[in-house]
Amino acid sequence: MSLSSGSCGNCYFLHDGRFGIVIDAGVSLRRLKKILSDRGYGLDSFQAILVTHDHLDHIRHLGSWCKHLQKPVYATTVLHKALAWHSFTQDWIDLCRCDLEPGPTTLPLCPDPKENPVVQSFVVPHDATQTVGYFIRWHGCGFFLMTDAGRVTPEALEYASQADVVVFESNYDTDMLFGGPYPHDLKMRICRGNGHLSNDECAEAVKRFWHPGLKHLFLCHLSENNNTPRLAFDASAEALRSIDVGNGLTAKDITNLQTLPRTSPSGIFDIYDYISD
Repeated sequence: MSLSSGSCGNCYFLHDGRFGIVIDAGVSLRRLKKILSDRGYGLDSFQAILVTHDHLDHIRHLGSWCKHLQKPVYATTVLHKALAWHSFTQDWIDLCRCDLEPGPTTLPLCPDPKENPVVQSFVVPHDATQTVGYFIRWHGCGFFLMTDAGRVTPEALEYASQADVVVFESNYDTDMLFGGPYPHDLKMRICRGNGHLSNDECAEAVKRFWHPGLKHLFLCHLSENNNTPRLAFDASAEALRSIDVGNGLTAKDITNLQTLPRTSPSGIFDIYDYISD
């Protein structure tokens, strides 16, 4: 489930029926508690927090979470060093700090190591101290998330091409951005390889990483001012329709494509039932 996906705040929740992970802390503790409670979960439903980077829409409430929940926060060493100095996290992050080692890391959510998720971080270009995406293997399912990326790297494509579920940035429509009111410097910051991905860049990446095992494709971090859900959806839908899978079907017919809402929670997507079908 996405709790929020955009410049106002980012937060994602993964759960296997017993244990859970939250990625990014862009919503308040009160809102986190209410959204989970409304769907039958509590704050005890997740045992670990992952962080993608140190921009405020991803860590604004991380200090409060650390203070009140004291759950382990996993991030790279570079990112943890930045969080230790950041005004929103510096007072409390040391209570919860867990550095991700290079390579695959098993998160100890439960006593049986075989039941735990294995997390691989990978660096993506973005104008934060460091920004990472995540590839998570859990109960045989591959989950990929990349938000806030200036361009698509070969490493990101490699992990996305192994995933059953992909959450991928589709931030802006090029015409809306360049025809809009943003100052020139901000437009350049967004589009020149270290900011965000356009709908067209996302669509081109979809053509490159799509594979028959991809069951869900979620478009995230849509711009409020330079995009619409319809434009983002249509660009990736066209990319999927361009992939012939035989028997008169295209990739669009066998892959669930959705845009994630910016300021409200999504539905709960049951990944395992979909895969078993």
